[in-house]
Amino acid sequence: MEKFSLATAIYSGNDSLERLGLLKGETIFLVCDAFLPDTPTLKKILGEIDSSNQVTIFADVKPDPPLANIIAGVKQFAPVAPTVMIGIGGGSAIDTAKGIRFFGDKLRKTGIKKFIAIPTTSGTGSEITQHCVLSDPENHRKYPIMEDFLRPDEALLDPQLVMTAPKSVTAYSGLDVLTHSLESLVAVDANMITDGLAEKGVDVITHDLVTCYRHGEDEAARKRVHEISCAAGIAFSNAGLGICHSLAHQLGANFHVPHGLANAMLLPYVVAYNAEHDKVACAKYAQAARKAGLAANGMGDTVAVHRLINCIRQMMLKMDCPRTLQAFGVEIKDAVDMTDTIVANARLDATFPGNPVVPTDADLAKIYQQVIK
Repeated sequence: MEKFSLATAIYSGNDSLERLGLLKGETIFLVCDAFLPDTPTLKKILGEIDSSNQVTIFADVKPDPPLANIIAGVKQFAPVAPTVMIGIGGGSAIDTAKGIRFFGDKLRKTGIKKFIAIPTTSGTGSEITQHCVLSDPENHRKYPIMEDFLRPDEALLDPQLVMTAPKSVTAYSGLDVLTHSLESLVAVDANMITDGLAEKGVDVITHDLVTCYRHGEDEAARKRVHEISCAAGIAFSNAGLGICHSLAHQLGANFHVPHGLANAMLLPYVVAYNAEHDKVACAKYAQAARKAGLAANGMGDTVAVHRLINCIRQMMLKMDCPRTLQAFGVEIKDAVDMTDTIVANARLDATFPGNPVVPTDADLAKIYQQVIK
């Protein structure tokens, strides 16, 4: 039996923030990126919230949300006892909101009636998923949490909020969308519905992401990428992910590589590995490449997959993305020395079981070593 669920109501467009005006007399706990307070963006959002609501803002958000910040948020969250939560920002901000809610609900039943996510980057899909990734810097670990109640009730996709994203954020977050699309496409729980979303994700990102990087003011392209980021989130929240994410989490935890960039470094090698060892995965990658116009309809699967891999690499070059840990600034010896730890922790990662092929430790080590230098 296959399952597909979509519990989040999605509102997209320049007027999507008007949904906030429907909140009346609520106690709101708002989590946002650290740089947002006192900016026009947050003032615009707060301006949509009726004055009958009581709003508490938590802005101590850090990349790869560390447990210490979640604990600080819970300490502020608990006495407020909010009825509504709002997460605003990139994946780290929305994941911080999810983490605070997760532990806050463990400590006391808060009676959250609605959880609203407002993404300001086009990448993680956190506004639509039940996933939350927290980090433990002291032990160099990342912990994905997967609970259905963490899925936001509403996602507000305002393309105006991503227009001024830094170029590196546009590139890395967009490549994260491509990774979500390609991993969910071949994941063990994939189905026809998730395949359609994943294939469209490959199509949109390969055609529009570089445009968003070079011409950030192109609102039409921004809107397409913002919406497909959400769609890819729907795909992977139902189908699962795989070893690209399980390894990428280790690159982030040990070397502080931004998540989307870590995925992009690994993605060509993971696609090649899965295609070589699984005929169904190879065929699905190839079909996605054909539908995106990266390969001709009569082209064989193996050649089509090579075209797809080459496209990923060309996109990284066009967007000035480092393709190895060495290029990112990691010492080769440090990266090599961490091989066994990276492999062991990748195998324990919650995304690992979704991969269509079960790799050996040697397989994982080989993939990892290909992105060192």
